[in-house]
Amino acid sequence: MSAPLIIALPSKGRLKEQAEAWLADCGFELSGGGRGYSAGIGGLPGAQVQFLSASAIAGALEAGDVHLGVTGEDLLRELGEAIDAKVMLLRALGFGRADVVVAVPQSWLDVETMDDVEAVAQAYLARTGGRLRVATKYAVLTRAFFARAGIADYRIVGSEGATEGASAAGAAELIVDITTTGATLAANHLKVLADGVMLKSQAQLCAALSARWSAHQLATARRLLSVVEARARAKRQATLVWPAEHDAAAQAPTQPFVERGASRRANGMLLDTLDLFDAGQALAAGGIGPVTAARPDYVFDPQCPGADRLETALRL
Repeated sequence: MSAPLIIALPSKGRLKEQAEAWLADCGFELSGGGRGYSAGIGGLPGAQVQFLSASAIAGALEAGDVHLGVTGEDLLRELGEAIDAKVMLLRALGFGRADVVVAVPQSWLDVETMDDVEAVAQAYLARTGGRLRVATKYAVLTRAFFARAGIADYRIVGSEGATEGASAAGAAELIVDITTTGATLAANHLKVLADGVMLKSQAQLCAALSARWSAHQLATARRLLSVVEARARAKRQATLVWPAEHDAAAQAPTQPFVERGASRRANGMLLDTLDLFDAGQALAAGGIGPVTAARPDYVFDPQCPGADRLETALRL
């Protein structure tokens, strides 16, 4: 029997719920998971789910211990710039959103940008003989971002607890942390710099390029990706259907939408949902009707860009 395709999913919290809901929306139901560490996936024979923490998934992808995984991009980027040679981002999933930001005390009225931080860092060094302290769990991202901003006079203070409280506690002068709404930062009297968004992160479906892949495992991954892409495509498209006897008359009013990417069907067409009302109005103006509209569950395409990119990278 061929070894299964191993897919790592978050083991707890909101990210676990969202990842499982995303799979279910695509038509894949987890089976036999319960409170265990593994599960199967209905509709995807040849695949096995492993439940790990989001940070452990990032590490497992880097090491090639799993084939696919769902984790935050912030956790992957914190592994360093070399991660792009080891992990391929296949699809942004639209949940688990969080920005990695530089935040300073609100009392620093004249500090709004990274250039201002550089000036503060130089003044702090001249006044105290020490370097400005930055509390963060994102040391790698921070060093890279500060280097691009030309800031050298600082030192990183490891943050084991709530990073946003480090400034108020006197443990650091500024922080680098993740935020979704900014409410927690504001509650701790911090503000995000105007150019202080280091990374706009979200959950990503990723592939481990250093894992041992077989043709069977790649075929299973292609099946998953083709369904995922078909489901995403369906959410952006709709079908219009008109009476067959009006098909010839419908060609002219629908031609502008075909030129924008819509595809014709027998007495109908598949088009972007943003064009749905305009197309319906154009058909009505031509005396064509009744016209019905529906949303497909899936729109499959002969091409599967995600799987093609993975196959090319793996050279299988």
